[in-house]
Amino acid sequence: MSKVFVGVGSNLGDREFLIRKAVEAMRDLPRTLVVRVSSLYDTDPVGEVDQPAFLNAAVWLETTLEPRELLWQLLLIEKRMGRVRSQRWGPRPIDLDLLFYGEETVDEPDLKIPHPEAHRRAFVLLPLVELDPDFVHPTTGESIRKLIKKLPPNPPVRKGGRFWY
Repeated sequence: MSKVFVGVGSNLGDREFLIRKAVEAMRDLPRTLVVRVSSLYDTDPVGEVDQPAFLNAAVWLETTLEPRELLWQLLLIEKRMGRVRSQRWGPRPIDLDLLFYGEETVDEPDLKIPHPEAHRRAFVLLPLVELDPDFVHPTTGESIRKLIKKLPPNPPVRKGGRFWY
């Protein structure tokens, strides 16, 4: 089993409901176990900022699916939940990002592991520190706890409610 972290976000519709629905869909994936889910975080948008705020969380999975198989499954969940990829960084009902797949690194045009921006984003690192603060980023060699200390002060991320799982 590989330790995997998935970022989950939503900024359209009932954001919390959609995140919960996505986590439930991950629980139904073959050869995959949802270990823990972080708290929810309200987050200002990144990139295209003229859109509603996001609700974000992180999910710790244990899986025997290969990285590409898992990515395909996550994209299928997004599609089933109404995600249409029409605008980069645009509004979306659900966003599932494969952040880390154990210690593996993959650099292909359509699959990059670890996620290239994970170590710079508060809305990724703050949920991850709840799940495994000592997890080491495979390319930077730094723990999640240490990466958080490198973030600018007062990131536009606010902890919301505790997730139910």
